[in-house]
Amino acid sequence: MKIRVWLVLVVLVSVLAAGCSPAQVPPAQEPEPPAAEADVLKPLSPGVTVTVGAKEVVSDAGLLIGMAKGYYKELGLNVESINFNTGQEMINALAAGQLDVGCTVSATSLFNAMLRGIPIKIVADKGVNVPGQGYYRLCIRKDLVEEIKDYADLRGRRLAIVGTASLDEIALDRCLNAGGMTTADVQLEVIRAFPDIVAAMANGSIDGGMVIEPFVAQGMAQDILDPWKDPSEYDPHAQTALLVYGPSIRERPEVADRFMIAYIKALRDYNDAFFKNINKDEIISILAETSVVKDKALYEQMFPVGLNPDGYVRAKGVELDLQWYKQRELIQGDLTLEDVLDNQYVDHALEVLGKYQ
Repeated sequence: MKIRVWLVLVVLVSVLAAGCSPAQVPPAQEPEPPAAEADVLKPLSPGVTVTVGAKEVVSDAGLLIGMAKGYYKELGLNVESINFNTGQEMINALAAGQLDVGCTVSATSLFNAMLRGIPIKIVADKGVNVPGQGYYRLCIRKDLVEEIKDYADLRGRRLAIVGTASLDEIALDRCLNAGGMTTADVQLEVIRAFPDIVAAMANGSIDGGMVIEPFVAQGMAQDILDPWKDPSEYDPHAQTALLVYGPSIRERPEVADRFMIAYIKALRDYNDAFFKNINKDEIISILAETSVVKDKALYEQMFPVGLNPDGYVRAKGVELDLQWYKQRELIQGDLTLEDVLDNQYVDHALEVLGKYQ
């Protein structure tokens, strides 16, 4: 009997002690990612080859850095970069399904392909001018800086672009618009390569031209050209270069989404390097090895390419380009911004990666 009473007392004391002691909290666990996010971050197996048309210029940093750092590979994408002689050849390959992704610029050929019902879409940024540091701009001969001080002084001048009915003519036209002119008010020269435009300034055969980096920095270093006015004055909404998806990748959303995630991760590495000075030596080394600009010192001298770390293009810039083509009847039909721009891939990538900090 005594033993039974003693056992009851022990049980009661244990219960009371448990009730008075702090609740036991299970060890903290990392929250599991949402199912959709977890799935998209898994590498595709077997791996998938993605063909990308690119000139391997600095504005292709989202491609080049991503390849070098394995961002595409870790998502099961084997990226094959292919160089094209002209933008028209690239658009033809995209339309035929022979190319998945294009690193390109605004052009009549791009929009006329869309009007023919080919499901090509602009999907992300591939280059814009940073205010005060425009990497693509009208430059003038160094010996003419005292003569060509303002927009009105461009009237009648010999000015060069690498091509008509595309980004290059649009950019020059907008510069001239600031002085109440158009390309009809100058002697327009078409010189098919940027280095040749700089050479033409050096020999005095032209007065200026639209030039892109690294040729701006090289021309300045050689006292050939002056960068003149910053493009933010005359073309503040410009979307200089574009990432385009062709039908062959848009038909495979699991591939298209993964490509964009890797692309934006690389854009963020680029922005960290050039605008926050984080791992800059590493990124310059990657670009010097993989892009057409091999001189590391030039990366410190050039105006930096602007690349949106959240991926989106400047929609207003694309819309203004469409208006320019329509006004000149260079596109044979009516296209709206919604017809040409598809943000779904960037939207999805940001759901996975979050916004850039």
